[in-house]
Amino acid sequence: MKSKPITAVIVGAGQRAMIYASYAIKHPERLRIVAIVEPNEARRELAAKAHDVGPEHCFSSVEEMVAGPKLADAVINGTMDLLHVQTTVPLLEAGYDVLLEKPIGIDMDEIWKLRQAAERCGRLVMICHVLRYAPFYMTIRRMIQAGDIGDILNVQTAEHVRYDHMAVSFVRGKWNSEKACGSSMLLQKCCHDLDILAWMMGGVKPTSVSSYGGRMFFRPEKAPEGAGKRCLVDCKMEDSCVYSARKHYLERALWGQYVWDNAHLGQKISAEEKLKQLRDESPYGRCVWHSDNDVVDHQSVIVEFENGATASHNMVGGAAKASRTLHIIGTKGEIQGTMDDGCFVLRKPDIAHAGRYTEQMIALDVKGDSHGGGDLRLVEDFVDVLLGAEPSISYTSLDQSIYGHAIGFAAEAARRSGTVIQHFVS
Repeated sequence: MKSKPITAVIVGAGQRAMIYASYAIKHPERLRIVAIVEPNEARRELAAKAHDVGPEHCFSSVEEMVAGPKLADAVINGTMDLLHVQTTVPLLEAGYDVLLEKPIGIDMDEIWKLRQAAERCGRLVMICHVLRYAPFYMTIRRMIQAGDIGDILNVQTAEHVRYDHMAVSFVRGKWNSEKACGSSMLLQKCCHDLDILAWMMGGVKPTSVSSYGGRMFFRPEKAPEGAGKRCLVDCKMEDSCVYSARKHYLERALWGQYVWDNAHLGQKISAEEKLKQLRDESPYGRCVWHSDNDVVDHQSVIVEFENGATASHNMVGGAAKASRTLHIIGTKGEIQGTMDDGCFVLRKPDIAHAGRYTEQMIALDVKGDSHGGGDLRLVEDFVDVLLGAEPSISYTSLDQSIYGHAIGFAAEAARRSGTVIQHFVS
């Protein structure tokens, strides 16, 4: 194994990339950030300051950086969905291994293009499927692999997106339009969950998908009486509205890393300026029923696998409580739990008492970074592999991350066409 730290470049200094890069601050002996690629000048300078990167290693584009000599071992690519593949391919060609934020690409053609580039260049691409690294899901996967519940018959997953998260990201924010960001809400928000669903199946190919859902609630005709176009300008019901921009972003200071420019990098603005932005030009000051959003606010997916097993995933936006749930039923038992609670139950038939079952509660430590403790464990695995260690059970290489994406794209095609999509992945 290598003894020197892995060196890396941040490409796209948004919130996700900076969270992954924070591993270098906590473990400088293992990872060191040596360059920044970011088109926004202020963001580029703040990111460089956070990691003590000199101006000679700061660039406004990938093209500018790869035109010069190779600067590092790897790249943390946290660009927006539309840019993932078009920025990653030249990085692979320049000799960098890449930790790539999900989703991999905006369609399967992009994913195959990236896979071919990675194979041609002999480089590693790992996908930021952070939920695989959460102790909740890692422990369950180990138990399934050990045969604790036998062969899987059915997997049920669900993600309930809390109302304030739904409003900031998928109604007012930068993922509120597939045309603007490149991804459907299912792929952007539930890419993790579909990956978990496929991962728990242990590499069995999905063969058939159906899906239903739509934008039912966050649309103009559903606006309550008195609702205006902007919360702090012309709304007569803002005081009583649970989606009030004032309540969310000023009084409760929620989601500042999304709402205020470069807040995730420590940049601060005054309360007066925040109020002005919400009144005037900020998209986060818009009424949730009078935005330009076009993504679904609920969707259900049903999957059949090559071995006959089935699975389902339900995504609901606007829930009172955020949660991710999992229920796996096998031939010898079942596992059921909620990631946010940090525990799950293993149940098995009780052969000594007809009609009864045994139940074992397994509690886990979910404190630490976000996504159930998965964020920095993902980076740790990436660094381990580049240092020459064996990958973990959660390893999210490009090849091992394709089925969940394929299910997502097929589900969107099924939802839009009202048909069942079959044989959609080779």
